[in-house]
Amino acid sequence: MGSAPMSERRVTAAADGDVVVFLIGMRINRWRAVRHWLPTLAAMPRMLKELSQDGDSGLLGLRPLGGGPRVFGVVQYWESREKLLAYAADQGGQHRPAWAAFNRRVRSSKGGVGIWHETYIVPAGSYESVYLDMPPAGLGAAWGVEPVGRRGERAAQRLASGAV
Repeated sequence: MGSAPMSERRVTAAADGDVVVFLIGMRINRWRAVRHWLPTLAAMPRMLKELSQDGDSGLLGLRPLGGGPRVFGVVQYWESREKLLAYAADQGGQHRPAWAAFNRRVRSSKGGVGIWHETYIVPAGSYESVYLDMPPAGLGAAWGVEPVGRRGERAAQRLASGAV
């Protein structure tokens, strides 16, 4: 998921149908509880690498999510809710052992680290995007981009079209 070329025109995400957005992150509640938060922090890159190397995983794109020195997170764009849930339940993937290990550690951590996630299934016609003079980001990086005029010149047109 390297650097994309800059667009010198207005483009919009070429997403089609529903969009699945998954936000996941952690918060270091006690800096000195390194043995509790470091394994949690280290697990995410392994999972993202696994997903990125598997073209059938359903992960379309991701973007780091900042939140200050204590909060680390990632916005992920998925092909479908089914593929997201399949990864979460996959007994042979990185997620299940990381989740089990976190649950074991959390009992003794006394709140040293917290985790969170949010999942959004955004229906077609309920999202829009525009990128101007920059590489595609977020939804555009995940789904690719197309000229903005194909979906409407204004955000209200793109949202009203139902073909977003």
